[in-house]
Amino acid sequence: MKHRMVFALLAMVTVVALLAACAPPATPVPQQAPAEKAAGGYKIAIVVKNLGNPFFEAVNRGAQEAAKELGDEIIFQGPATPTAEGQIEIIDALIAQKVDAIAVSANDPDALVPVGKKAMDAGIVMISFDSGIAPAGRQLHISQADMETIGRVQVQMIAEQIGYEGQIAILSAASTMTNQNTWIEWMKEELKDPKYSKMELVAIVYGDDLREKSYNEAQGLFKSYPDLKGIISPTTVGIAATARALQDAGLCGKIKLTGLGLPSEMAEYVKNGCCEEFALWNPVDLGYLTAYVAHRMLAGEITGKAGETFEAGRLGEYTIQADGDDVYIVLGPPFRFNAENIDEWAKVY
Repeated sequence: MKHRMVFALLAMVTVVALLAACAPPATPVPQQAPAEKAAGGYKIAIVVKNLGNPFFEAVNRGAQEAAKELGDEIIFQGPATPTAEGQIEIIDALIAQKVDAIAVSANDPDALVPVGKKAMDAGIVMISFDSGIAPAGRQLHISQADMETIGRVQVQMIAEQIGYEGQIAILSAASTMTNQNTWIEWMKEELKDPKYSKMELVAIVYGDDLREKSYNEAQGLFKSYPDLKGIISPTTVGIAATARALQDAGLCGKIKLTGLGLPSEMAEYVKNGCCEEFALWNPVDLGYLTAYVAHRMLAGEITGKAGETFEAGRLGEYTIQADGDDVYIVLGPPFRFNAENIDEWAKVY
């Protein structure tokens, strides 16, 4: 009896083995191809310096426009005040949410490096735009324009307005912000040209991208430098606050003002003579390009290496550039706004 049971068991094993040998090969489990993922569905977080800033609200509009074209989702966040600590807290939460990409306009280039590394270690595409994180904390930076050009053009504009003679001051955002500091260094380089020999940079002050603090810093300049001829404010918050301070002090036209501003916020000051001319790039386009770059990296179409090219919707083709270990993309040159074109652009942003 025992032998018959063993024989039957062996027979069953043999049959199963034969059936397995004759069966067709197993169908591989379909894997999600990169091309399918590239069709959309990514969660891309845009982390700005602070909420309530019209510049970044325009950035968000551009990012939302690109996301709609690409089928992605934009998560727009920022701290109440422009601090690195507030941004770090937000990025930590986004890592926990497992977003696909994070794009940051940094309040401090070095303070955000550790949390940037943490995001990349979690498999999240980490990029910066507008104000960069140091290269160790991100894969790619999107610059709104060539840093040198932005710095030099602001000196050129104030020089033209004051006749290349007199004291000037700079009212910047925060002392830790990468973009403002780089622009200021290029302003100093431009001022070395002999044609500016009768101009003197007497002060650099910081309004921390806060309206009231910027307003008060502008008033402080008026009092500290009674012979002041011009102010450069390379920040949309600062230039509008300074224009208001000039207006309130009855100094419009007596102290010239230029810098980087939003046409919609500066239109009244251009018309009443508080600001003859200023410059900026298009923040809507900056947000649009940032969303496209994040999507292209998530889809594996670019990796962030110098020389790679990609297409960014209505903005056309871009090439990734490099300076040492810093890899970046430049949106385009700054544009000058004045009485001739302010009405047209104030309707745009």
